[in-house]
This record gives sequence, structure tokens and C-alpha cells, in this order.
Amino acid sequence: MVRYRASSMGLVLAAMNRAARVARHLVRQVGLGLLAGLPAGVASFVFLELLDAAVEFRVEQAPWLLWLLPAAAFVIVAAYHHFGGRAALGTTLVIEQVHESNEDIPLRMAPLVMLATVAGHLFGASVGREGTAIQMSASLSDGLAKLLRFSRFHRRELLVAAVAAGFGSVFGIPVAGAVFALEVQTIGRLRYEAVLAAFTAAFAGDQVVRWLGHEHAVSPQLVADVDAWLVLRVGLAGIAFGATAALFVWTTRRVKRALAPIPYPPLRATAACTVVVLGAAILGRDYLSLSLPLAASALAGAQVASLAWLAKLVFTSLSLGGGLPGGEVTPLFVIGAALGAALAAPLGLPQPLLAGIGFAAVFGGAANTPVACTLLFVELFGSGAVVPAAIGCTVAYVCSGHIGIYPSQRIEVPKHG
Repeated sequence: MVRYRASSMGLVLAAMNRAARVARHLVRQVGLGLLAGLPAGVASFVFLELLDAAVEFRVEQAPWLLWLLPAAAFVIVAAYHHFGGRAALGTTLVIEQVHESNEDIPLRMAPLVMLATVAGHLFGASVGREGTAIQMSASLSDGLAKLLRFSRFHRRELLVAAVAAGFGSVFGIPVAGAVFALEVQTIGRLRYEAVLAAFTAAFAGDQVVRWLGHEHAVSPQLVADVDAWLVLRVGLAGIAFGATAALFVWTTRRVKRALAPIPYPPLRATAACTVVVLGAAILGRDYLSLSLPLAASALAGAQVASLAWLAKLVFTSLSLGGGLPGGEVTPLFVIGAALGAALAAPLGLPQPLLAGIGFAAVFGGAANTPVACTLLFVELFGSGAVVPAAIGCTVAYVCSGHIGIYPSQRIEVPKHG
């Protein structure tokens, strides 16, 4: 009887110790998530408000600012070249530190990338905004990690949470933001070490943006009746989405190589943005900045030029290849939506449906994050067409190859055998 009681007491104590460890882990993860998410939400709110004001000012009051884009690009890239240091590596540096956690992320990255991105959009550069949000969040979180003397392991968890907070808060998609942070690290594997911190940070950042009063654009809710014929057609579209994602990455890299003989980086930006200005003079201004009206037209079923996706791809590759900061995600959304609109009639599919799938799938192929992009589709467009969205994102992921917009991604599981 004594042995039985001692054994029972030992089991109870072991269970209590295990419960205490689990509780400490949960508290730590939630704490890390809040530590990353709250400042990320504030930074994203300020950035989004400044960005909206800059684009509205250029479009409605000062369209002539476009002609100054080459000069503005020179100043922006010169600031990075002379004062940015490691901050010039952008999101690549953030993902590298998630892997290695051996070097600091400069605190100056946050204000530098915010001001540079807003300035780029003020003058019409075709760049995105997710890179800015991720870099601001990671820079602020890493500064806190250094101040609080976090261990290397806890710093890595905080950086994962920071990526989730930045991505989720800037687009208003916290679930996709959290999964994106877990999926983007390595191709072919979701990493769960900081899963609770990532979700906490993404939801905290998103709520802060909403509490402070920023309103994200409302997306149409899409519905589809799934059958074999629909699956086949969406699969064919997914091949095109994946090929377009690969084309975007390839084109951007070719622009960088073509400009490499110019020895001074600010002059490379000036050269690339001069071509952007000439392109806008010929094709119009629909492909400048975020080009959200183009995506909205595609999603609404309105007529969109059949090669609008290619024009946006070239404008964005020139801007990013020239060295301007900002990111690729929103332009990829627009490219995918415009391509989906172009493919809808040949494939006999509703234009809003295929534009919505392309919106998520082209980015999923370029970022190698099919799960996050499927969830992105659900958060933006509802769950009524989740099956074709998942098919489109998965096929695009497989067909885009191993190159992507984030060079510091590691290949955990090859896509092809």
C-alpha cells in the first residue's frame, strides 16, 4: 500500500511538473507574440496611413510627380547605399536571422524602409508593402530582444512572430500572416516551434491596426460549385499562375543583372525608373504604385486588358530590380488577378472567381507558400471557393520551381522528386 501511494504521488508530481512546464511555455509564447505584435500593429498603421495619403496626393493633386520618379529613385537608393548598411538586405536579412540568429537586425531599418517605401509610392514606383511591414516589425522586435537580452532561441521565436505580425497586420489577414511566417522559412515544410507566438502576434498586430482606425479594402465573397470539369480548368490556370510567378522572379533578376555594369547603385535605380516613366507615358498609369484599382476591376468582373498582368509584371520588375524597397506581394496580387481575368473567358470560368484564385496563387508560387496563400484567399474572399483556390495555389506552387522572391529560403523538401 505504501509503495502504491508513493507511486501515485510520484505520478501526480510528474503530471504537475509537466503542466507547469506547459504553462510556462504557453505564457512565454503569448508574451513573445504580444511583444512582437503590438509595436508591429502601430508601425503598420502609421505606414498604411502615410501610404494612402501619398498615393492619394499623387493621383488627385500632383500627377506631375511621376516625372520626378528617376530623381526620387536616385535619392532613395543613395540613402540606402550610404546609410542603410545591412538594412539594405531587407526581408532577406530577416529570414536569414530566423535561420541563423547570429547578427543584429539594424534598428534603423524600420524608419528607413517606411520612409523610402512611402517616397517610392509618392512618385509612382511599382513596388509593394509587405516587405516594409515585415522589416519594420522585425527591426523593432530585434531591438527589444537585444534590450531584454533574449537568448538566441527566444530571439528566433520573436523574429518568427514579428514576420507574422508584419504580414498579418498590413493586409488584415492574421491567420494567413501566422502561417506565412511558419511556412516561408523553408520550402516544403511548416515549422511549428513558434506557432502560438506567431498566431498571437498576427492577431495582436491586426487588432491594433483596426483599433487605431485603419480600414482595409472590402473584397468580394466568391462561391464555386466544385466538379471534375472545374478542377481541371483551375488546374490548367494554376500552371499558368506558377509559370507567371517564375517569370516574375526571373525577370526581376535579369533586370538586376542588366543594371549591374552601372557601378553606382543610385544610378541603376535612376535608369530603371526612367524606363518605368517612359512605359507609363506609353501604356498609362494603371501599372504604377500598388495598382489596386486594376485588381479591383478584375475581381469585379470589369474588362481588363488581356496583357495587363504582363505590363504590371514588367513595371514591378524594373522598380524592384532597380533597387527600390517595398516588397513584391501586392504587385503579385495584382498580376495574379489580372492574369486570372485574362484566362477566365478562354477557360469558361467566372472572371471574379479566377481573378481571386490568381490573386492568391501567383503570390503562392513566387513565395513558395501554398498553405498560407490558400488561407489568404479564405480570409479575403470567403470559404465558398476554398477547394478551387487550394488547387490553384498548390499547382502554382509545384509549377513555379524552387526559385522565389525570398533568396534566403531553404529547401527542406524538393518539389519534384
